[in-house]
Amino acid sequence: MIDSTIDGRYQILTRIASGGMGDVYRAQDVVLGREVALKTLHPQFAGDDGFVNRFRREARASAILSHRNIVAVHDWGSTDGTYFMVMEFIRGTNLRSLLTEHGRLEPAPVVEVALQVMSALDHAHAHGIVHRDIKPENILIDADGTVKVADFGLARAFADASVSQVEGTVTGTVQYLGPEQIEGRPAGPRTDIYSFGIVMFELLTGRPPFTGETSLAIAYQHVSSRVPPPSTVVGGVPLALDQAVAHATEKDPAERPESARSFRDEIARAGVGLPPALGVTELAAQLPSTGISPGQRVPTVTVPRIRPPRHARTPRSRRIAASAGALALIILVGWAVWAFAIPRYE
Repeated sequence: MIDSTIDGRYQILTRIASGGMGDVYRAQDVVLGREVALKTLHPQFAGDDGFVNRFRREARASAILSHRNIVAVHDWGSTDGTYFMVMEFIRGTNLRSLLTEHGRLEPAPVVEVALQVMSALDHAHAHGIVHRDIKPENILIDADGTVKVADFGLARAFADASVSQVEGTVTGTVQYLGPEQIEGRPAGPRTDIYSFGIVMFELLTGRPPFTGETSLAIAYQHVSSRVPPPSTVVGGVPLALDQAVAHATEKDPAERPESARSFRDEIARAGVGLPPALGVTELAAQLPSTGISPGQRVPTVTVPRIRPPRHARTPRSRRIAASAGALALIILVGWAVWAFAIPRYE
C-alpha cells in the first residue's frame, strides 16, 4: 500500500495505525497538494453490508459538518475493492494519550477541552446528528491546541432512532454508554452530553467513574449508580465542576442539560476564577504526534437492546431489575464488534 496511489489522487506515504477493521495512512492529495489522512476498510469487510454501511455513515455524517472542532472529511469512495475515506490530517494527539502520559488534568485545561467539545456537539446536534460514541480516543488535540471530535462511525440522524430499535442492538463503548443506550431507548443529544460527563470525570480524576471485572458490571453501574463527585476522588476540583459533572450524568436524560450549548455555558461559568495551569497546547506538545488516528482504543461493542416497559412510570426497583435482566443477556451474546481495535503504531 505504501507509495501506491488511491483513486488516482491520494498517494500513500506512511501508515499511522492498523487495527482489526482497517488502516489509517498519511497521504498526499496530488490534485490539491495537501496532506490528508486516509482511512481504509480491510478487504475482508468489503462484502459485509454492516461494516460498509457504518463506514459510509461515518463519511456522510462528518461530511455535512463543517466546524473547527470537528475533523473534516473531504472525500470517500471505493476503488479496486478498497473502501476509503479521506480526512483532515491532524498533527497532534488525543485525550487517551494525554491521560496515559500525564494522568489527570487540572481543572483549567479540562474546562478548555470541554468548551470546545461542546461547541462541536452543538454544531452536530444542530444538524440532526448524534455522535453516540464520545470517549477520550475520539477527542483529538491539534498542535495549536484546537480540540477536534473525530470518528462519527456510530453517528445517526435523530430520525434514525426507529431503525436502531428494529435492529435490536446497541453499539458503543461500555465505559461511556448512556443508561438509555444500555436499556434500549433511543440515543439523542443528551446521550452525547452524558458520555462527555463521564469523560470529564476521567479527565479530572485520572480514572473512569465505573470499573469492574466485566463489561456487564460496568454497564450495570451506568444504569443503577450515580457518578461520584470528582472532588471525592482527588483534591482541587471546585464545587461548580462537581455540579457540572453531576448534571451531565443524570440517569434521566430529561434532567441533563437541555443542549450542548447550555452545558457549554454551564462549564464556562464553572471555569471562572480557576487557578492557572498548563493548557492543552502545552500538555499535548510534550507528547509525540500520532496524527489523526486515535491512540490505544477502548473496544466498541455490540449488545442486545431491550425495550423498556411501556407504562409511563416504573418504580426505580423494577427499572433496575429489568435493566439487570437485559444486561444479563450480554453474557450470552458476547462482546463481538471492535472498531479499529488496538492499533499497532508505525
